Amino acid sequence: MIDAIVSGRLYSPAAERTSASGNRFVVAKVTAAGGNGESLLVSVIAFSQAARTALLALEAGDSVALSGSLTPKVWTDRNGEAHPQLDLVAHAVLTAYHVRRKRKAVAAEEQPAPATPRAAPTPRATGGPDFDDMDDDL
Repeated sequence: MIDAIVSGRLYSPAAERTSASGNRFVVAKVTAAGGNGESLLVSVIAFSQAARTALLALEAGDSVALSGSLTPKVWTDRNGEAHPQLDLVAHAVLTAYHVRRKRKAVAAEEQPAPATPRAAPTPRATGGPDFDDMDDDL
């Protein structure tokens, strides 16, 4: 097994399945660029809740980066030609949607919000003795 990060595009929408023991998992296929200009087909399976949710949110053609255990394999077509294939057990999924959210979080940490003094709540706002939620202006 190889610990790897694979990036590519979702080939078809991910599908959630249930094992015989009742455990849920998600399967997907990703096309990744190979070194020789060809694309490799990566069969992905995810068991963790976060990875399953992220894969199910994507559509065919969306870019994705996956981290996990990689197993190289070979398959033979009808003509007897051998082709490489990769199997990946995904532990983490990163998409463009995650990158945008993480950038916003980092920017928020770098620039803390200015401290503003908080006004004391009025009895009316806290549901005090003269609280009246009928604010109709007729």
